[in-house]
Amino acid sequence: MEQPQSPSRKLGHAEVVWPLGAILGEGPLWSPRHQAVYFVDILGQKIAAFWPASDTKGLWALEEPCTWLVEYADDDLFLAGLRRDIVSLRLEEHGVRLRRRFPHPEPEHAHNRFNDAKADPWGRVWAGTMDDDEKRPTGALYRISGQSMARVDAPYIVSNGPAFSADGHTLYHSDSALRRIYAFDLSAQGEIRHKRLHIQFTETDGYPDGMTGDEEGGLWVAHFGGGRVTRFDAEGRATDYIELPTPQVTSLCFGGPQYRDLYITTAARGRPEDPQAGHLYRRTVPYRGLPHHAYRRHPRHG
Repeated sequence: MEQPQSPSRKLGHAEVVWPLGAILGEGPLWSPRHQAVYFVDILGQKIAAFWPASDTKGLWALEEPCTWLVEYADDDLFLAGLRRDIVSLRLEEHGVRLRRRFPHPEPEHAHNRFNDAKADPWGRVWAGTMDDDEKRPTGALYRISGQSMARVDAPYIVSNGPAFSADGHTLYHSDSALRRIYAFDLSAQGEIRHKRLHIQFTETDGYPDGMTGDEEGGLWVAHFGGGRVTRFDAEGRATDYIELPTPQVTSLCFGGPQYRDLYITTAARGRPEDPQAGHLYRRTVPYRGLPHHAYRRHPRHG
């Protein structure tokens, strides 16, 4: 395990591609089906989409927060985390159609909500919960496999940033409140073991938020409160970074035809004086990123 250090290479600054001013922009994913970046404004209760080829933008309002989106493998739907439920969600021209799939797994913790999720290469979704006050260790990590959901690791104060290695056999997951990124061994059958501390952020680093991987084994991490994105190698050593003009960097994903465009979300919450906060940013990088995997109704098993 390595501490974050001064990276050897600065990849420059990210550019604004949508000055949205999201209260809490989060969870970007690149859809190859639609050639678009989808993301959420959790506190603004919106889903957003950006089509870079035409510079087209779309917004859908919701009646409650949406915290993450994962595409279906076999349908033009998203599996989505609301505050306390998981739903199937279809974006339509005049609104959003929802169908509830899983109730919140923690009825005893009314202050908990879902926070972040991603699918693994076999089509299972890994979703975390958190204390909405960001104080109590009442959150957990869950595995959604087909029609079932199981609790697989706890406790967490602010669960965050599931990401996977290029071969799919390492799962990264963080507790942002403790500034810790963990690594797990992940089997093709969906079992995790050998939890270990992979990266420990310091106070000057901010908090580890959303994460994604690249083909060379790198892990890209958004620094909430740190104003940057850092790439770490497979050993947890910082290699590259991108500066953002606003400190609350929340999440990121690779997209574009070659998966070399890094799309980065930010948050305007608590920063009314910051004209750069809450926007969607982009930076082309000299690494090829990993695509987001899709949710499968019947996950593969190796």
